[in-house]
Amino acid sequence: MVELDAEQVLSVPRRIHAREVVRRGFMSNFLFQNIASVFRAPAEVVEIIQRFDPYEQGKAQNAEKNKVEIDEGTADELSINDEGEVEIPDEQVVGKAADIFGPKVYGDIAVEFSGHMDDIAKAHEADDDDRVMLDNLKEAFKQSVTAPLVQAAKESYGSELKPRQQQQIERKVQADADIQLNRQVGDYQIQARRIEQSRKDELKAATSETERAEVNKRHDEQKAEAFQTLAQKLEDSREELVQRAGETVVREVETAKKEDEKQGIEDKVRAHLRGFSRTIPSFLMAYGEEGTTLANFDTVIPADVFQDVTSITVDEFRFLRDGGDYTDGETGEVKRFVGHLFDEVVFNDSVSEFIKLRERLANYFDESQTEDIFDYVPPQKTNQIFTPRNVVVQMVDLFEKENPGCFDDPSHTFADLYMKSGLYITEIIKRLYRSEGMKAAFPDDRERLDHILEHQVFGIAPTKIIYEIATHFILGFHDEVGQGCDSNFELADAAELAKEGTLEAYVERVFGPKLGEA
Repeated sequence: MVELDAEQVLSVPRRIHAREVVRRGFMSNFLFQNIASVFRAPAEVVEIIQRFDPYEQGKAQNAEKNKVEIDEGTADELSINDEGEVEIPDEQVVGKAADIFGPKVYGDIAVEFSGHMDDIAKAHEADDDDRVMLDNLKEAFKQSVTAPLVQAAKESYGSELKPRQQQQIERKVQADADIQLNRQVGDYQIQARRIEQSRKDELKAATSETERAEVNKRHDEQKAEAFQTLAQKLEDSREELVQRAGETVVREVETAKKEDEKQGIEDKVRAHLRGFSRTIPSFLMAYGEEGTTLANFDTVIPADVFQDVTSITVDEFRFLRDGGDYTDGETGEVKRFVGHLFDEVVFNDSVSEFIKLRERLANYFDESQTEDIFDYVPPQKTNQIFTPRNVVVQMVDLFEKENPGCFDDPSHTFADLYMKSGLYITEIIKRLYRSEGMKAAFPDDRERLDHILEHQVFGIAPTKIIYEIATHFILGFHDEVGQGCDSNFELADAAELAKEGTLEAYVERVFGPKLGEA
């Protein structure tokens, strides 16, 4: 067995969260925190979030159905306090409880509970067992107070009061009552024990039967008086107990209703934030390095690329991340949005986990790899949908079948005019590298690979981020495979060039001289 220190134990759930985030392509709620702050955020924050396409379980959702409906009055309507929690005002609870239960319901319940208390008091006189008395009081409260109040609430709220919530309310009301009953009966029990201890001491000191009888009589009277005090306290608190129970019912139901509304809005916010977080793996493939964190994420990515991919500016991202001052449009008052919508610890752990995974899966020559890094990179816009590796392999197999020996000739050239991941080019590189004809021409492995990268493979990527992703994957994230060979790959939209009828001329211009060298 291996002894773990506290830091190791605490790091376990962090690793679990990070791996889950990476597995989900960063579309995980673990990345987000402080979502309730949006209820008191400026309209600009909601507008920024709204620009992200909503995603649920990795699939795009209907933007209109996921529209985030928040305005300056939403927080008050949902009774959201400064900590972002639903907190129903006391006056609202009291008023609503009075509307639902009223003097009649409260009065009938109080009378019934009082009758039960009388019966329990009489039973206690016959059987001096405090534990039985307390149990009977709790059961009486449950039958005569809790059940009728919940039933009345059920009739008032109808389908809004779900069976599971009803059970939770019953437990809550009963628990609150138990505290009160335990306190009052507990006070009596303490006093009763003191009386009995006093009786014991005085009986021990008594010297005659008459004296002992006097001691017992006096202590019996004291105990009876203590019990009468308990009975009176219970009677005096009867209406308060009943009314407090009614208010607990209302508070629980109203809180649950507003919690559901709040949760629904927060779920929409998270869905839109997942639309942002799904871009993170692409950024990490293109620009991420060891040491990339939430704090410097905005600095490692070119501002124009960031906006093109995410639909928001770097400054808008910083506002969501860091918060900041803003001016209230109605009052002109300078307020502060707290920001911090992203969990920094989870974000940093997940980025680190992804970078490690990227490094582990970077060697595309390693056929023992059962995973593909692009399985962890969600599709972005339509021109950044990566072709799965198995499909790429089938494509190249078919190409080779139709062109036998095509990978044996060092003068043959291959081009992907619309690169997305670089997988097609890497599959070509592997076939060339392993071909017997190429091995005969270039027996040295490094020389053979250099020839392939310098003279035989070419590509065009439609956007800057795709160019970075593809070239990093092809040449190595640290240029370890093909240092200085990035000139074989160009940034241009081949689809647009084809529409304009200039693609052939473009290819001849940028690659023509190199093709002649092969």
